Amino acid sequence: MRRWIGSLLLIGSLVGSTGCVARVRVYDEPRQDYHRWDSWEERAYREFLREMRREYRQYRRLSRFQQEEYWRWRHDHPDRNRDRNRDRNRGRNRDRGRERGRDQR
Repeated sequence: MRRWIGSLLLIGSLVGSTGCVARVRVYDEPRQDYHRWDSWEERAYREFLREMRREYRQYRRLSRFQQEEYWRWRHDHPDRNRDRNRDRNRGRNRDRGRERGRDQR
């Protein structure tokens, strides 16, 4: 019964938020975590479909098995661009701290 209620809430949130995709959260049951479905996730999903040689189909229309298959693939393929930008910004902040330290001496 809980699964049905959770599924209905998920479907309702996906249907009701077509205008604001960034607020959609999808639950990855095997790993028991949530993922934000945004433009990055959409790109990753389309890459998954390309690698598996499948035609586009909305994520919410996939069977439970297919969704779990996607999340297994997804955890093995992290966002390179998102991580690279985070690391680049981290490096900038580190360099700024060094410059401030030199200015104070």
